[in-house]
Amino acid sequence: MELPEMKYPLSREQLLDLYYFMRLTRELDEQLVRLFRQNKVVGGLYSSIGQEATSVGTAYTLEKRDWMAPMIRNVGGLLVKGFRPRDILMQYMARSGSPTGGKDGTSHFGDLQERHVVSPISMLGDLIPVMTGVAMGGRYLGQKLVTMTWIGDGGTSTGAFHEGMNLAAAQRAPFVCVVENNQWAYSTPVARQVPLHDLAERARAYGIASYVVDGNDVVAVYQTTKEAVERARRGEGPALVESKTMRMKGHAQHDAAVYVPPEMFEYWKARDPIARYETWLTERKVWDKKTKAEIERRIERELKEELEFAENSPLPEPEVAERGVYCEGCHTIEARWERPIEQLQPPKASVQAAWTVSDFGGTNGGGAAAKAHAPEAAEETKPAAVAAKAAAVSTRGANGGTKRSARAAARPKRRR
Repeated sequence: MELPEMKYPLSREQLLDLYYFMRLTRELDEQLVRLFRQNKVVGGLYSSIGQEATSVGTAYTLEKRDWMAPMIRNVGGLLVKGFRPRDILMQYMARSGSPTGGKDGTSHFGDLQERHVVSPISMLGDLIPVMTGVAMGGRYLGQKLVTMTWIGDGGTSTGAFHEGMNLAAAQRAPFVCVVENNQWAYSTPVARQVPLHDLAERARAYGIASYVVDGNDVVAVYQTTKEAVERARRGEGPALVESKTMRMKGHAQHDAAVYVPPEMFEYWKARDPIARYETWLTERKVWDKKTKAEIERRIERELKEELEFAENSPLPEPEVAERGVYCEGCHTIEARWERPIEQLQPPKASVQAAWTVSDFGGTNGGGAAAKAHAPEAAEETKPAAVAAKAAAVSTRGANGGTKRSARAAARPKRRR
């Protein structure tokens, strides 16, 4: 192999894994389209074609102990976390063998016990505070986990998004938010709903580290997100990763997306994430034609078996409709402590109920009566350089000496 230098190296097996999951996601998506046209899909169908690198590349950075909460276009993340194609197929077909027993559709299911997946919430933005809470809970229990969820460009304008990001920042939660900027909030382009080119700028208002990445480059997505994940795991606070990609279909199968200029589709079609990654693997001699053919045959075989299983799965019986509406001993969820509980109880956990405010919240740091907070020029920086620069920032105290500005030192810059 002839691989470029990577901060987070990937083995040949892992590189092929990324291709397998992206290609499986694409083939599964196209299979669902065929089922939809055969009237075998119950309800709507939401395509993730064109966004596979984002879902797969971000989810692949998580460890088994980590938690994630997908949205409707994050089927690739579910596959990475261990769900099978039959789970997605039966979910869309409302079969009794689906994760929800035929009671819900799309990706609206989870697994709190083994895979650590929180079910999606249709009210966009609401998963941000939820996953912040899961991150805080994991830290409290000493689990050293990281949580992740995704949000679309339109969802970043919801109140829940901003409230959740502020909470995550204030609590320094080990949480990573992936913004899938796929250019369209249904039929509204990004430029018509927010006066920003990079949605990552929104994280800066809360002092959150943010990154912008080419969402159709799976290796770049993995490297960037892995950095955000490890940063959060080290206790350095939450992070936001903006992945610039494109929704290559309408909002759902009923939407022909006639509002999208044809030339925009052509631009992004030339940057298809799977085709790009195939070229990347070939140029770096990670695989050959035989290996690629083997992966394709494997996916074809697996999807055929999974589809047969799903189609042979019966529809739910009418009498089960009332079951599971309320939990009456259906499961038991208990806190899994991975730290001595005594650490969180007095006297070890006792702290003085007083806070130190270095500059008393005033304007005496810079000698001016008021400060202008104009947007800073965008910089292309690395986290190490950012940390060094932040550490060097100081403000002049009232006594003429210098002291570190906690606010300036804690404010991370985003990386393009």
